Amino acid sequence: MADGKQMVIPHAAEWLMHSRVESRKYRIMVSTPSVPPPLSGYPVFYVLDANSVFGTMAETARLQGSCPHNTGVFPAVIVGIGYDTLDLFPAERYYDYTPATSLDYRFRPDGTPLPKQGGAAAFLHFIEEELKPEIEGKYNIDRGKQTLFGHSLGGLFTLYTLFTRSEAFTCYIAGSPSFHWNKSIIAEAEEMFVNRLQQEVLNAKILLGAGELEQNHISQNSKNARRLAERLAMFSSSGISASFKEFEGEGHVTVLPALVSRALQFAFHS
Repeated sequence: MADGKQMVIPHAAEWLMHSRVESRKYRIMVSTPSVPPPLSGYPVFYVLDANSVFGTMAETARLQGSCPHNTGVFPAVIVGIGYDTLDLFPAERYYDYTPATSLDYRFRPDGTPLPKQGGAAAFLHFIEEELKPEIEGKYNIDRGKQTLFGHSLGGLFTLYTLFTRSEAFTCYIAGSPSFHWNKSIIAEAEEMFVNRLQQEVLNAKILLGAGELEQNHISQNSKNARRLAERLAMFSSSGISASFKEFEGEGHVTVLPALVSRALQFAFHS
C-alpha cells in the first residue's frame, strides 16, 4: 500500500453471516449515525448489492442526515447485504435476487451458462427471519420505518418482496428493475398484490427509477417501471404512494448515485 493510512467509512462495521436455510454466506455491512436515536429508534435502509452500493448509500445518508433542517433526511442505520468477495457484482446475486430460473436468460453473450438462479424466496426468508432480528438486537431500530433498496436484479427482488410480503418494509426503492428476467412470475405476483389492495389497506411507499439512457434498451424496463408506478398510484386509497423518476443523462449503472440520493429523500418526504 502507498504511504498513508487505509481509509474507512466512519461508524461502520461488517461481519459474515451464514443463512440457516441454505448455508449461504453474506457479508453484512452496517453504518450507524453518530447521534443518539430518537425514542422510536433509527429508520433503517436495507441495501442490496452492497459490494457496489453500500459506500455510496452510507456516505450519502451521513451527509444528508447531518443537516435534516435542510434536507429533510434524518440519521438512519444503513444495512448492506453483500458477499465475501471484492467483486462489485458477484455471481451469487443471480440466485438470491431471482424468483425462478429465467426461461429467456440462461447464457452469457459468450455462450457460457449464467450462474444458478431462483433463490429469492430463501433470500427473503434470510432477511426476515435471520438478518432483521440480528440487526434489531444490535441497534435501536424503528420497525415502522424500514426501506428496501435494490437496483437491476436487486430491483426485481425489491418488487418481488413488495408483491409477496408487502408488510416486510414500509418503503421500497426499485431502480431499473429487471422485469424481463422473470416477466410472467412478476406479472402474476403483481396481480395477486393488486387483488389484496382491492380488499385491504397495505401501507407502502414505492419509488421506481431508471436512467434516461435506458429508454431505448430492448428490455423496455424503463417503460415498464413507469407503467407499474402509474398502475400502483391508482391505489392511494389503499395506502399506496407510488411514483417513477427518470434521471436525466444517466444509464443503467451511472444512475446509482442519483438514485441513492433520491431514495433517501423519498423515504423521508413522501
